[in-house]
Amino acid sequence: MKPMIEASPKIMMGKPVIAGTRITVELLLEKLAAGETIEQILQAHPNLSREAVLAAIEFGAKALRADVVYPLPAA
Repeated sequence: MKPMIEASPKIMMGKPVIAGTRITVELLLEKLAAGETIEQILQAHPNLSREAVLAAIEFGAKALRADVVYPLPAA
């Protein structure tokens, strides 16, 4: 199976994107965080599939599993 997420310095400055597109994982996660549904994202980007959006979410989760401390702003 072909990977759904790819990164190349020639596409979107090397940010992870949905394979074959210029749609970044970052953009999809931002849209979801802003309250957009997967269905709304798919309507706005008809060349995406539900599986691609889920792959972006999975990629984000895996990226956060790294042993890195992320400082959060004080509440």
